[in-house]
Amino acid sequence: MKFKESRTRSAKEIEFDADLLLQSLRDHAEHLAGKKKLTLRVRSLVLPRRIKSIRPRDIAGIRQKLKVSQPVFAALLNVPVATARSWEQGKRRPSGAALRLLDLARQKPTILLAA
Repeated sequence: MKFKESRTRSAKEIEFDADLLLQSLRDHAEHLAGKKKLTLRVRSLVLPRRIKSIRPRDIAGIRQKLKVSQPVFAALLNVPVATARSWEQGKRRPSGAALRLLDLARQKPTILLAA
């Protein structure tokens, strides 16, 4: 994979295509068998921005837009009810994958219902 720094964005670009990867693997197998010269091609993908934090009132707002209780909201996020409650009360902060999922849900709340 090729990493390319962008001067206008803080994200790194990664070029990748699944079909192209499969073809590359086939080409590599043929190269190892001495039938083909190996070449690698990739496409561009911009990584999403880093999420610093989400305020407790924004987390509660996501839940309220969905019109669900805290236990249902916790189930949609696949976290314990106490965890979702502590995020809304500001006692704890979401991190990692939970933070990314909440950010996606903030942008499009119904994404949690689609899973």
